[in-house]
Amino acid sequence: MPRLSEVLAALDALWPPERAEGWDAVGTVCGDPDQSVSRVLFAVDPVQEIVDEAVKLGADLLVTHHPLYLRGTTTVAASHFKGRVVHTLIKNDIALHVAHTNADRADPGVSDALAGALDLRVLRPLVPDPTDAEGRRGLGRVCELDRPVTVREFAARAAQRLPATAQGIRVAGDPDQLVRTVAVSGGSGDSLFDDVRAAGVDAFLTADLRHHPASEFLADRAHSPHTPLALLDAAHWATEWPWCELAAAQLDEISDRHGWDLRVHVSKTVTDPWTAHAASPLPTPSGAPN
Repeated sequence: MPRLSEVLAALDALWPPERAEGWDAVGTVCGDPDQSVSRVLFAVDPVQEIVDEAVKLGADLLVTHHPLYLRGTTTVAASHFKGRVVHTLIKNDIALHVAHTNADRADPGVSDALAGALDLRVLRPLVPDPTDAEGRRGLGRVCELDRPVTVREFAARAAQRLPATAQGIRVAGDPDQLVRTVAVSGGSGDSLFDDVRAAGVDAFLTADLRHHPASEFLADRAHSPHTPLALLDAAHWATEWPWCELAAAQLDEISDRHGWDLRVHVSKTVTDPWTAHAASPLPTPSGAPN
């Protein structure tokens, strides 16, 4: 069995921590570098449900996409949920490692996994990494479909292919518009609107789209000479979960190559915070009631 330090070195080679955004907190949160690792669990969120799953599984290492501590802290007391997570991990000799925006920028990365889940062909990064001479790394991906479909059909595909959540897929734009090219970005994506506009795609699928940025983007697009662009807003967790399967497959390949015989698992626990959805009647041209 490999030591934790050996497995972490392999993960850092996949997702170098220096490629994370400056505000991000990636890398190892807890764990003894000399401990042996035989079982690894991948998940999106380092929440208590996932940690309890790691304990039940007998995992030695939990790898999550989201950081546990994105900002500094002065305590890991178990009186707070993050402290309880740390206590549970240490008591059960489970290491925690985070790959966040360094996994977003990777080749392949989070948005490649999202594109794969939607059966899209990746053409290029939406925001290329200037340090990558081959032009493959970066945030988001510009993709194309194997054949044009309507926005309605593409939204239905996303709802079917991505993990089920209470939110499902929200759509802004003409449902009957044809879609040939799509930009995708796992996680929150409305900071990328300028890049989406420049990419000249027919649709943008991401998560956490806010009212004002989306409204202003659509209004600006309506007065441009280009084809109207549809927005598809999925659940944050659902757009990033496919990366867990990709990352697990990458570690499996490394394990086979090194003869480590690791047992690599992907959590299917839904940690999206929204648990129910009540659909409104479709809006009418007369507007909202008084």
